[in-house]
Amino acid sequence: MFKWILCLLFACSITIAQDNIPAKITNVHFLPEGEISKLIIDFDRPVYGERTHIKDARQVILDLKNVSAPKKFMRGIDTSEFSGAADFISPYKKPEEKNSIRFAIQLRDNVRSILENKGKRVILSLENRFGAFSRSTMKSAENSADASATSEIDEKILIPKSKSLMDILDNLTQSGVKKYVGKKISINVNDVAYREVLKMIADTSGFNVIIDDQVNELPPLTISLTNIPWDQALDTIMKLGDLVAFKHANILTIKTAVKAREERQAELASQNANKRQEPLVTKIFPISFAKPSEISTILEDYITPERGAIKIDERTSNLIVKDTIDAIERMGKIIETLDTETPQVLIEAKVVEANEDYEFRAGLGRRGLSFGYDPLTSGGSLRENSGSFSFSSATDGEFSNVISASIDVYKRLTGLNFSLELMESESKGKVVSSPKIITQNNQAATINSTTTERFPVTNIAAGGAAVTTLEEVPVSINLTVTPKVTPDGSISMNVDITKGGFEATDTPNTVPPTTKKTITTNVLVDNGSTVVIGGLYQTSTSEIESGIPFLKDLPLIGWLFRNAYNPNRSRDELIVFLTPRVVNQEEAGLVSRDSQDVVGL
Repeated sequence: MFKWILCLLFACSITIAQDNIPAKITNVHFLPEGEISKLIIDFDRPVYGERTHIKDARQVILDLKNVSAPKKFMRGIDTSEFSGAADFISPYKKPEEKNSIRFAIQLRDNVRSILENKGKRVILSLENRFGAFSRSTMKSAENSADASATSEIDEKILIPKSKSLMDILDNLTQSGVKKYVGKKISINVNDVAYREVLKMIADTSGFNVIIDDQVNELPPLTISLTNIPWDQALDTIMKLGDLVAFKHANILTIKTAVKAREERQAELASQNANKRQEPLVTKIFPISFAKPSEISTILEDYITPERGAIKIDERTSNLIVKDTIDAIERMGKIIETLDTETPQVLIEAKVVEANEDYEFRAGLGRRGLSFGYDPLTSGGSLRENSGSFSFSSATDGEFSNVISASIDVYKRLTGLNFSLELMESESKGKVVSSPKIITQNNQAATINSTTTERFPVTNIAAGGAAVTTLEEVPVSINLTVTPKVTPDGSISMNVDITKGGFEATDTPNTVPPTTKKTITTNVLVDNGSTVVIGGLYQTSTSEIESGIPFLKDLPLIGWLFRNAYNPNRSRDELIVFLTPRVVNQEEAGLVSRDSQDVVGL
């Protein structure tokens, strides 16, 4: 039995010793993966990292505590040659904390980042462009961070920075579960006043103490404590008497919790009274982008009641605020946050006419555009792919639901261009237009492409003779897009596509009847993502002659060497690719909208 106890104690001592040994970094590598770059750090034991985004310096800080690293992993990583957001990664040891290593990532622009703690591996992911992280990814990361923070708070134990008297007293004044490191003492008293017991601990431990008079009104204390840290004894006695402690310099003031609350309430009342006596100042805030009337309405909730005032100068778009200095500083922060540029959205469009017998496929791999199109497959089903967006065009009649697009969230138009060029080289379709247009948030952008068709028209002249002339009839493709940028950087688009055309006619030398087909939809995509819309068809007829060269053109007998005229009917579909991008993300306040950013009010 005695041997078993010794083995158990030995195992416990080994476990405690291992917990004090810092984890060792075994590998550090930087991986640019398309629209996301990753800093991956491996350890020999599980480690928990903490991320901080310093937006003014354009830096992401990764702090690792209780960690050591060989010299080869403490070298800077130059990432400027890559096209991502990271410019340089600098690891260094924090001089003020033992066994703490910090990785400072210098950014080219303020983009979002996600930290993943996966046991022996810590992964810091950076957007290479704002909007690369999908909404579901950011939400999942925030939920994980909240859960980790809650767990950390629940399990956090307050430990003094050192065993010095000042650090122990600082730890005692905090609320929460504490670790006691003071010199061990024993107390055995019977019906002794709280004041005397507190003075006894102070004399033994060597700190100065001030005890409030209300402590004397507490009933006598009977307690027996043997060989426990003096800070634990003091904390236990304070809890028994509902006492609180405040440290000022090297003096500990102890008073009842009731007295502390009364003093706090009196202090707040005094502060409110002082606010009424504070001098009023006037400041003019220029409003550059927002409407002054809207900003003024918001600020009404933050002015000092019965003292502050706001006036609007519509001519110069200025707000004239009269209030206390603190209130004006608070309202200045609100104005700085709200008065941002209106988001400017660059809309890149590809208007394509593809033959119905052409199966169009474009791919950029795992991180790119994944699009499958087969017009011959009518009545297709709508497919939902994990991490992607599915869309089916809506048209009338038998052609409904003939196009299905699967678009994942990290695509760009660059890979699509190659597939379109291949399609044109095979004469399977053509790119009608590739316009780019910039518009403001909630403002419609219109793209119009008009072509003129000439038709022979026969008319009877005054003398009865038939006169054939060419009549020009315009036909257009009109695309209207109204983007709306959401707070998380995604873009909602109202899309209206109208295509003009001509119906087939058997009457020669007449202008065929015109047609107009329309698609109206509303889609939500991530910034820089591509949405595809199709379903507008056009039927054309052509005649094909085949035969033996030269012989088929001989007079009288040429018909023996050629086939008859065979009319060929083909049907083309109009496909529209739309890629919206916010071009002024930082100026519009979208980059800074991070879960860690809180305006101090």
